[in-house]
Amino acid sequence: MDFSNANLEVCQEYLAKEGFPDSVQFIIDDARYLEGVPRKEYDAVLMMGPLYHLVEESDRQMALKEAYAHLHPGGVIFSSFISRFGIFGVIMKMIPESIEDHRQVRSVVEKGRDREDWPSGGFRGYFATVGEIAPLHEKIGFETIKLVGVEPAISADDESYNKLEGERRGLWLDLLYEISGDPTIVGASQHLLYIGRKP
Repeated sequence: MDFSNANLEVCQEYLAKEGFPDSVQFIIDDARYLEGVPRKEYDAVLMMGPLYHLVEESDRQMALKEAYAHLHPGGVIFSSFISRFGIFGVIMKMIPESIEDHRQVRSVVEKGRDREDWPSGGFRGYFATVGEIAPLHEKIGFETIKLVGVEPAISADDESYNKLEGERRGLWLDLLYEISGDPTIVGASQHLLYIGRKP
């Protein structure tokens, strides 16, 4: 399910290329209002985008309530976020001149989003702090299993990992997985992954 038809078309192309053209149902919908999706029928929900594209907390809560309503009891949610502070490594690398816009930097640091008069177009998102993610889910009724950093210790340098091959790559992946939940480094990752369960 996606809000963007173009994204779903790309996904359909990949599935067809891999030989699974008819094994997935595609739905254009808004994560806040899943009226066309059956409730209480899913073992897992993957929320890989809505919670960082919905810049208002009330909208994020609506999306999580919908996810909760569609899970079986015991079902698991995986939801992704962009880290408020971990993202600055990418910004420094890609658009270093942005540091000169003091109002924009302060808006992201203090509110987790672009300033209100930011020009429209391009990426607009919400950047979360580690401390707000589990309570946001728990308020809806989820039980927290784990919160991890997706790029622990390599947040600004994932290309070094991407160049690795074979056993060496596997060994590094094992180590990164092991440390991914360490509270001292979770927020330094670019992306955060919350894992929870519906009781």
